[in-house]
Amino acid sequence: MKKAILATKIGMTQIFKEDGSLVPVTVLEAGPCVVTQVKTKENDGYEAVQVGFGDAKERITVVDKSGKKEVVHRHGVGKAMKGHFDKAGTPVKKFVKEFRFENAADYEVGSEIKADIFAEGDKIDATAVTKGKGFQGAIKRLGQHRGPMGHGSKFHRHQGSNGSSSDPSRVFKGKGMPGQMGAEQVTVKNLEIVKVDAEKNLILVRGAIPGPRKGLVTLKETTKVNA
Repeated sequence: MKKAILATKIGMTQIFKEDGSLVPVTVLEAGPCVVTQVKTKENDGYEAVQVGFGDAKERITVVDKSGKKEVVHRHGVGKAMKGHFDKAGTPVKKFVKEFRFENAADYEVGSEIKADIFAEGDKIDATAVTKGKGFQGAIKRLGQHRGPMGHGSKFHRHQGSNGSSSDPSRVFKGKGMPGQMGAEQVTVKNLEIVKVDAEKNLILVRGAIPGPRKGLVTLKETTKVNA
């Protein structure tokens, strides 16, 4: 992997291309990311570039004495992370992630990775955490059908039988059941970059990218291009 950047999701819109075709796109605010550490094979056993993205505040402790007990509220980056950023000589950042670049030695601590690292037509892989839906039933979570809603039926949105009777007398592993839905890391591969606005740090990607607005998205040079 040679190119990667961190971004936040702004939302979706649509644009017209030069040939008049309408393209749905996801708008991302990509970078600028600051290099906070360069890992080498001699010191760390592998080569990688650690980057920080998004402005953050230093930790502030506020003590509320209005009630019967003192309540301490802590906001911002802790002392350990602040020391890490001070050592690199960079501002405090909200997100920190490392990429195993093949040319990691070419980067210097304090340098920036901007949206223009990608260009129109590049293929990328987008990784993000999907929207959390909480605990959901089998109908919404797995698309199962409901039972009759009338005529004396007492079976409506329940998932139904979980297994056979005496044989095998157990529920098979992997049986679709109600449970936690969403809030999972998902990677969508081989997406196309439609437009790059380096001045505004914007990257427009064809199609949808998982995650909520303002969610963190990792863009990497794709590992597999469809023929």
